[in-house]
Amino acid sequence: MNEKTGNTDLTKHVRFEPDKGRIWLEDQRMVLLHSSGLGVMRRELIETLGTQAARGLITRIGYNSGARDAELARRLRGSKTAEEAVSAGPELHMIEGIVRVEAVRVEVDEQAGHFYGEYIWHGSVEGEEHVRAYGTGHAPACWMQVGYASGFISVFMGAPVFMREVECCAKGDPHCRIVGKPVDEWDDAEADLQYLRADAVTSGLSRSRPGALPDVAEQTGSSLGGIEVVGASAGFNAACHMVRRVANTQATVIFLGESGVGKEVLARGLHAASDRRDQPFVAINCAAIPDNLIEAELFGVEKGAFTGAQSGRPGRFERADGGTLFLDEIGILSWTAQGKLLRALQAREIERVGDTRVRQVDVRVVAATNLDLREQVRQGAFREDLYFRLNVFPIRVPPLRERKEDIPIFMNFFLKRFNERHGRSVRGFTWDAINTLMTHDYPGNIRELENMIERGSILAEDGGAIDTAQLFAGDSPNAALEGPTDTRTPPARHAAIHEAVNALLDQGEGSWTLLEQQLLRRAVELEDGNLSAAARRLGLSRPQLAYRLERKPAG
Repeated sequence: MNEKTGNTDLTKHVRFEPDKGRIWLEDQRMVLLHSSGLGVMRRELIETLGTQAARGLITRIGYNSGARDAELARRLRGSKTAEEAVSAGPELHMIEGIVRVEAVRVEVDEQAGHFYGEYIWHGSVEGEEHVRAYGTGHAPACWMQVGYASGFISVFMGAPVFMREVECCAKGDPHCRIVGKPVDEWDDAEADLQYLRADAVTSGLSRSRPGALPDVAEQTGSSLGGIEVVGASAGFNAACHMVRRVANTQATVIFLGESGVGKEVLARGLHAASDRRDQPFVAINCAAIPDNLIEAELFGVEKGAFTGAQSGRPGRFERADGGTLFLDEIGILSWTAQGKLLRALQAREIERVGDTRVRQVDVRVVAATNLDLREQVRQGAFREDLYFRLNVFPIRVPPLRERKEDIPIFMNFFLKRFNERHGRSVRGFTWDAINTLMTHDYPGNIRELENMIERGSILAEDGGAIDTAQLFAGDSPNAALEGPTDTRTPPARHAAIHEAVNALLDQGEGSWTLLEQQLLRRAVELEDGNLSAAARRLGLSRPQLAYRLERKPAG
């Protein structure tokens, strides 16, 4: 963006509430921070963590901020072209007092997955504070700003884009200059991309990289639909940190989260990062095994134990001896199976069905569930003693709607995967498809996104781009969240809305803010006070709804 370009459409969304101690940029809460305070924080992090770790943390903070601002800009400029919408990033960076941005060259073709951006930063607060603390050095220092630009552009492009600082005032250059393009187009970005990876368990933005965990690449199943653990959001990074901390212990781990969030992939990552990595990883979905067979599957069966048992066979515990046993959907185990599992965890020994011989096993148990086990215990559906035995080291895996910064990474990841699998050459996504994917609520989480992109890659033309209609193929974008179907035709629905609007205007029923408040409160009332459900009904996020509810009608 050229510095002469106006940004009044964005500045009007800045609002101060000094009586409440709050500053808002639309519905995002902001803070005013002394630049010297930013400098002190940077120096403390560098001195405490070391330069490399501090740079990574600061870069990821910037990436998160850029992704959040991209969501805001998408709402405010979503109807404009991709290039116009992308310009909101530099404008917001200036409004937030970080730097003055001058666009040198910007090329945007979202349908072809092409982006090239070159910008000059004037008066970088981050560079100035770094020089104040350390003097002029030999390396670029605008880490948070690079992360911000990468996160912002990635969300808009629907694919991971990396911005590199090629000139910096902290190196003695007259100004800072950044160049950005899709991650896959960089030949030498590995050293820089490592700062967007919170942990070695994850591949961060990229699909593959030298030194990636081989076991993850070879074994990862369908929970993420791919062959590596990828992501850059704060929630995902927090889960990866927890995985790394517990990996080389013998502690029992339980992954908590909705269906389709990638619990099995992280379990495999945990195994690959542990000292059991060369031993078996055995997975079983407890929900897929009938109640009368689950014990035989877990503990094995002795010959003649029941009709059809013509020979003895080991169960999953024995097959996982020395390695890791992953118990998915553990919350549905029968009461009897829960008791035997508890004994296996406590005594590290099992008995096959129909046998009296006790067998010692050395197995690390990793479990996963999408149920609230505490509630299951209260209802008498899950053993309390087993719950406490499993709940040694819980790791929550956030749903995709809480980690939207990861959506562009998955979009790129899955598009490449299905192009290879199905022999296609789909190049990217239309602007409308990117908007749809970034704002969809994903009740099915990553698995739903995977299915949508596979469907789109099949329906789109070779050499073309995936459009919204090809993502859903007859399904409504919010089909999983909709209530009873409205049987009226679209013209009839539009006519009814038009009639209601005319009636309100004819009667002069108050200001827009008052009408908005009535609409919001009615939605909350219909959902019995559940703000998340009311927000989905209105097509808003929960923070957006909460922000609008707090605003007082004018007059």
